[in-house]
Amino acid sequence: MPNGVKRVLISREEIHRRIQELGRQLSRDYAGRNLLLLGVLKGAVVFLVDLARAIDLPLQMDFMAVSSYGASTQSSGVVRILKDLDAAVEGRDILVVEDIIDTGLTLRYILDNLAMRNPASVKVCALLVKGKARPDGIKADYVGFEIPDEFVVGYGLDYAELYRNLPFIAVLEGE
Repeated sequence: MPNGVKRVLISREEIHRRIQELGRQLSRDYAGRNLLLLGVLKGAVVFLVDLARAIDLPLQMDFMAVSSYGASTQSSGVVRILKDLDAAVEGRDILVVEDIIDTGLTLRYILDNLAMRNPASVKVCALLVKGKARPDGIKADYVGFEIPDEFVVGYGLDYAELYRNLPFIAVLEGE
């Protein structure tokens, strides 16, 4: 077990199996549509790449970088865009690919921002969703796993930019 990791919450095999299932579902749901996967950097990169390979359709990818955590395990409550999209999204079917939905603050900001750009549709696919209530009903349309309200790392998720390279989802020591 890597230093600082308390326990594995979701194994590499469970993640792979669930992404294959999501890929099949998304391939059916978006057949014949103009799909743009919008990855939320940096945490969603690993998930987005594996998810894109599991979707059997032509698609494009773009990225936004937003921050609400910094080097903390708690959301700061302030969302900042660090990198905006390169592509225009007007008239496109957008699937926002998130690593985790925690408070919903970051996702709410992204969805509000995208709505002003007149996409054809916007849906959300999150690898992880914490099982707790969120303001204004923020939810994912596609969910990999629902998890307890613990701070997790691995498979793209970090603590102070560390642990992203773990092939599984884990709980940190002290949680």
